Formats: sequence, C-alpha cells, structure tokens
Amino acid sequence: MRLLRSTDIALRVLMRLAVAGEGTPTTREVAESMAVPYTHTAKIVAELQHMGLVDARRGRGGGLALTEQGRAASIGQVARAFEGDGDVVACEGTTACPLASGCRLRGALRRAQEAFFASLDPLTVADVVASPTGPLLLGISATPAP
Repeated sequence: MRLLRSTDIALRVLMRLAVAGEGTPTTREVAESMAVPYTHTAKIVAELQHMGLVDARRGRGGGLALTEQGRAASIGQVARAFEGDGDVVACEGTTACPLASGCRLRGALRRAQEAFFASLDPLTVADVVASPTGPLLLGISATPAP
C-alpha cells in the first residue's frame, strides 16, 4: 500500500514535534528539516491543528507544539484522516469498469486497505518516536542548498 504524500508529511510532522522538547519550531523550520516544501507543510499543519493534534501560534514566540491528543494519536487514525474514504482502485469515472456489477476484487482490496490501517491503529505518535527514532529525528537538519 502506498500512502499519499500528505499522509507521509503529516506523520513526519507529528513525529518531529513529538521530539521537539521545550522548543517550538516554526512550520518553516519543520518543513526545512524534513526537506518538504513549506506550502505543503503549512496546509498539513493547518489540518493537524484543525484535528486538535497540533497547536500553532503565530508571531513572535510562536511556533508549533504537539498537543497531548497529538502525542496519543493513533497512527492508523491519522492515516485514515489524510487518506480519506476513497477506494484503493477507481472503479468509476468517465468510463465505468465493466466488472462493477459483479467484481469481487474491489471488496477484497477495501478489506486489505482496512487491515493495513487496523495494523497501525495500536501505534501512537509517542510509540513511533521511541528510541532509536527520537534521537535520530533530533539530529535531522535541512540539507544545505547548493
């Protein structure tokens, strides 16, 4: 299964903030440390804030902080939120699939997708930043521009 880029970035933002300690990095700093475009990161941070997982403060002394809800957030639930309810395969569209009325594959793929998310449900953000991941995250810095 392949995750959307937004899901990947959301999970990495949560992980990065989980190891931030007392500091409150800005969205730009988080984006740079992960080598991800600032505009993408800003949209994802806004969604994470809307979900109650991240606290974002603007201005001097502002920055990003993981909420307690964010620290305890299920990786599976975050992935579901960013992946949406869409099917693994697009069976409808401009040309509908001729197998749509009797296809067994679509249901099997949907069950496999749910099994994938269910396997992530017990993991929390705090779990995935436990050692050795947390110290590695702290050491990540932006790649210098050429």
